[in-house]
Amino acid sequence: MENYYQPEIECASREQIRAWQDERLVKTVHHVYENVPYYRNLMDKQGVAPEDIRSVDDLHKLPFLTKEDLREAYPYGLLAVPLSDAVRIQSTSGTTGRRVVAFYTQHDLDLWEDCCARAIMAAGGTKEDVVHVCYGYGLFTGGPGLNGGSHKVGCLTLPMSSGNTERQIQFMCDLGSTILCCTPSYAAYLAENICERGLQDQIKLKAGIFGAEAWSEEMRQDIQNKLNIKAYDIYGLTEISGPGVSFECSAQTGMHVNEDHFIAEIIDPVTGQVLPDGEKGELVFTSITKEAFPLLRYRTRDICVLTREKCSCGRTHVKMSKPMGRSDDMLIVKGVNVFPSQIETVLLNKGYPANYQIIVSRENNSDQLDVQVEMTSEMFSDSLGQIGSRERELVDAMKAMLGIYAKVHLVAPKSITRSEGKAVRVIDKRKLY
Repeated sequence: MENYYQPEIECASREQIRAWQDERLVKTVHHVYENVPYYRNLMDKQGVAPEDIRSVDDLHKLPFLTKEDLREAYPYGLLAVPLSDAVRIQSTSGTTGRRVVAFYTQHDLDLWEDCCARAIMAAGGTKEDVVHVCYGYGLFTGGPGLNGGSHKVGCLTLPMSSGNTERQIQFMCDLGSTILCCTPSYAAYLAENICERGLQDQIKLKAGIFGAEAWSEEMRQDIQNKLNIKAYDIYGLTEISGPGVSFECSAQTGMHVNEDHFIAEIIDPVTGQVLPDGEKGELVFTSITKEAFPLLRYRTRDICVLTREKCSCGRTHVKMSKPMGRSDDMLIVKGVNVFPSQIETVLLNKGYPANYQIIVSRENNSDQLDVQVEMTSEMFSDSLGQIGSRERELVDAMKAMLGIYAKVHLVAPKSITRSEGKAVRVIDKRKLY
């Protein structure tokens, strides 16, 4: 079985990485221009010809792609190969508009699974491991990506998909799962159930690979402590391929981007200007090895930082920070940018579980922010007479973090609906007016 820790690639010199990117970018730009009329029109409108792109230094000349472009081009408008060469699609949920459909050739699938295999290896995975995949399967990229990566490493793979928590825990115990792959909110839910049932000693997990939604460092520590594992972040988008675009190593100080397949940029989300390493801005990706659906300068809307500081693991690929929020989905309340991760940090620092909902409404032309926070069983039984003081304490902590006033309502344990997929953290009622 091939070892997917590939030091000749993952620990390559910056000069070698740059040479790969220059060559593959030029090839991909020509491929897209010749085969995707939609993007060719964007380039022509901007006065850019394929010959103008000779290296990564010229990347800034290319137009951006956005999710709106993908929806406008749905379903086949950005397909860069004959339909007969495509062997699979994956798709987003479509909860905020028309679905985004991504296409794959067999070569694309192989490269995607390679990236996911690297992530599993970085989390300590070997062919001796039992990888428990409870990301969703079907159109969602999470399950298929980690499933394929696990196969390439040679692990015993449990394709559990999401849901049926009773069965998830039974299989963990009976089959000795060692690496858990799911959303962080579902990992927290599993940890809660395992602890309540007193099954910690029967769980053999050593690592978790968690992604598909934002989560804080405080949430990481909570999951690690309850499951006695090391929790690794993984990043990806359906539009770019799926999970495995980047992943954490043992250092847990950012996610290494697979730079032999993707070029990462950070831009000012307002002006589009490229920002230097170390500055916070919007993450942009360019695919340089995909055949069926190669996107050039795709705006992810995720806010993060890139760094090329030497990593203790030996990998040389650039690292991206955990996304700090989204340039489009962040809440603007009373003119202030509010990210759910800020609220989560306050709650976990105060000893509350990561089960909460943020409700934004508008009364008398004024935004109102209401945070519903679930108590632990101990808090609920010991502090029925102290709810008011606990809420006031959280109000003060929220104001210190956010800079604005937020109402806080403590609610009974398990009264907020648990998620087996992506957690629904925000309900913005202003959109209904």
